[in-house]
Amino acid sequence: MSAVSDVELLGAIAAGDRRAFETFYRRHASWLTLRLRYRCPDSSLVDDVVQETFLAIWSGSARFRDEQASADVAGWLWRIGSRRLIDALRAHGARQRLARMLTLGRWREEPSAEHELLLGIEHGDLGGALARLSPELRAVLQATVLDGLTTREAAVLLEIPVGTVKTRAMRARRQLRQELA
Repeated sequence: MSAVSDVELLGAIAAGDRRAFETFYRRHASWLTLRLRYRCPDSSLVDDVVQETFLAIWSGSARFRDEQASADVAGWLWRIGSRRLIDALRAHGARQRLARMLTLGRWREEPSAEHELLLGIEHGDLGGALARLSPELRAVLQATVLDGLTTREAAVLLEIPVGTVKTRAMRARRQLRQELA
């Protein structure tokens, strides 16, 4: 089964082929785990997210569209995994805040570090410079910088050519440098 393309494997998985699923898992689980660990230091949380990602593929809740090119499978899988990691981190953060409030014996709203950072960006010089970028340039920066996607993955996500992603990223960086100088 190792010579079978990812698209063919996904079709077989949709039909319930366990061997195809095992092959797909062996082919992609390690790099997905590695990439997610760059985003989250909690290896057990990352392992849970990887398992949830592949469970979604096996159960059929995550479907690969046949009209997508075979090169897009990695980007598709990364989007599923990264979104599940974000959801897990949000839930994990909420549980920690709740436990901290219960331990302290009081319910008070404490701004999270993420919230304070976003407020600083939103109302600071960088926030203004980002707001002045065109939506196209902002989308490329978000995909490549904030989401950590490769140029190719960002191109798949944004449905634009790779060269356009590179050009827009260069233009966005140049504009930000000028505004923040």
